Amino acid sequence: MLYVVLLEDEPSKAEMRPKHQAEHVAYVEKLLGKLRSAGPLTDPKTGGPAGGIWIIEAGSPDEVQKMLEADPFYKVGLRKSIRILQWKQVFADGKRV
Repeated sequence: MLYVVLLEDEPSKAEMRPKHQAEHVAYVEKLLGKLRSAGPLTDPKTGGPAGGIWIIEAGSPDEVQKMLEADPFYKVGLRKSIRILQWKQVFADGKRV
């Protein structure tokens, strides 16, 4: 199954992002077999980081949750909220799949 994960940063922990960025990227690279797409979100008002989105293939929401909890950003409290939603892809690259 595919899941979309909406990650919102905790603004009071913003200093954690640059400190742990390399660890986070290294961790995400380990997930590339399951991770379909991922990237940061930016607040259009401030231009600052706001969180991220992951599209991930997993057997259950619990499996996704465990992946997120192993992320260095999660471990240092950068994540204010995490929302895991099951997703059915209908279109990709300008085509119906």
